[in-house]
Amino acid sequence: MDTTETNDRQLVERVQRGDKRAFDILVLKYQHRIGSLVSRYIRDSDEVQDVTQEAFIKAYRALPRFRGDSAFYTWLYRIAINTAKNYLVSKSRRPPDTDIDVDGEFQADSAVLKDVAGPESHLATAQLQKVIFDAIENLPEELNVAVTLREFEGMSYEEIAEVMECPVGTVRSRIFRAREAIEKSIEAIG
Repeated sequence: MDTTETNDRQLVERVQRGDKRAFDILVLKYQHRIGSLVSRYIRDSDEVQDVTQEAFIKAYRALPRFRGDSAFYTWLYRIAINTAKNYLVSKSRRPPDTDIDVDGEFQADSAVLKDVAGPESHLATAQLQKVIFDAIENLPEELNVAVTLREFEGMSYEEIAEVMECPVGTVRSRIFRAREAIEKSIEAIG
């Protein structure tokens, strides 16, 4: 168990004993990450803040039942995803197309998108990003979630297995199949 997980577990135990300030620390620690996660589903910044706050409220109410079978962030992540999806369903909306807002984290993580300069390169990069995001968007949900958690959230295979409630081997297979589909989409523009 790493230091972050140990600290989180100690804070959770304090909250479970009635220390509300310990939860404030968890909120401060994770509000940006959860907000970024929610913004993958919801584009309006006010709605993102509302849904993020709702996710933390749900987590606070559920904390007495948190057993620590998974890391706190993994548990919170699941709550945030479900809260965002439920919000969209309540508004009768689907998640927006990813080509509306290009994810800066993806650019930073992708060597393919890093080595560019000049207007033509920027146009090619934008087209490549659109192809990649469209490919991810069109994947079956289990492949989409697995590759998104790995590539955008930087989660380990074990953490993804916890979030998706499936074996690590299944996660590896889903990510492999997702990457294969994305690669084919890129080759098609070739």
